[in-house]
Amino acid sequence: MRTEHEMFALILNFAQQDERIRAAWMNGSRANPTTIADKYQDFDIVFAVTEMDSFLADDDWLEAFGERLIMQKPEAMTLFPPVDDGTFAYLMLFSDGNRIDLTLVPFDMMEQSLASDRMCVLLLDKDDLVPVLPPPTDEDFWLKRPACTLFDECCNEFWWLSGYVAKALARGQLPYANAHLDLMRTEVMRMLSWQAGLDGGFSINFGKDYKYLQNYVSEEDWAQLMLTWKMDSSDHIWESLFALCQLFVKLTPEVASKLDCHQPDYDRSVMPYLCQIRRESASLQS
Repeated sequence: MRTEHEMFALILNFAQQDERIRAAWMNGSRANPTTIADKYQDFDIVFAVTEMDSFLADDDWLEAFGERLIMQKPEAMTLFPPVDDGTFAYLMLFSDGNRIDLTLVPFDMMEQSLASDRMCVLLLDKDDLVPVLPPPTDEDFWLKRPACTLFDECCNEFWWLSGYVAKALARGQLPYANAHLDLMRTEVMRMLSWQAGLDGGFSINFGKDYKYLQNYVSEEDWAQLMLTWKMDSSDHIWESLFALCQLFVKLTPEVASKLDCHQPDYDRSVMPYLCQIRRESASLQS
């Protein structure tokens, strides 16, 4: 696997030699001073270019970065509609395990692009036109203290979704049940993140899909959450559903008290409903 030094040397050498590229910077996890570095981090690179057409005409120029295992070009895909903001990205995984997410930005959009991202490290400025960048910070991704209305909406969404899971299980629709159980789990992780923020301060970046959440919750709560990924049978999904409900019921009074918010009682009406559907479902299967 090429080292970090080798990868940066490759990227910078390419940018320096190509006259179309006038500036380059890095963002993403490698620019985040709070991220624990490891060899699996992507190289999130941006090139500010004088024109795009010659780059987009073919992909041969990408061979300079190494042998690719697979590549995505989000702006050229239809499965997931692109943002279409004038930029173009190449997400490349190489045979040695390195990955470069390379984005081309029109030169006249350079300042706009830099201003929209507070986590940038300048790598190259051929024309001395890039403004002085402040030290990179992930502050834009910090957890925000929720208002009571948001707390109530989280509770409402969790218990509303539970009915979808229960009815899907009664009908034998396991993919549908699992899809909504995933949505419920997101609300539990949201509540766990608020608990962590209230206990330790809100200057926390949990990362995409709460990937750093485990670092901020108790072993007991984490173990309970892990139980909810048993989703390979109707019985296991029922168990996961009630494990999620138990964890949510435990968390919400604590968070409500610390936020000084009203504690909604959705569980009092919804839990009996879930239990009833489970009993009816069991009787139908027996």
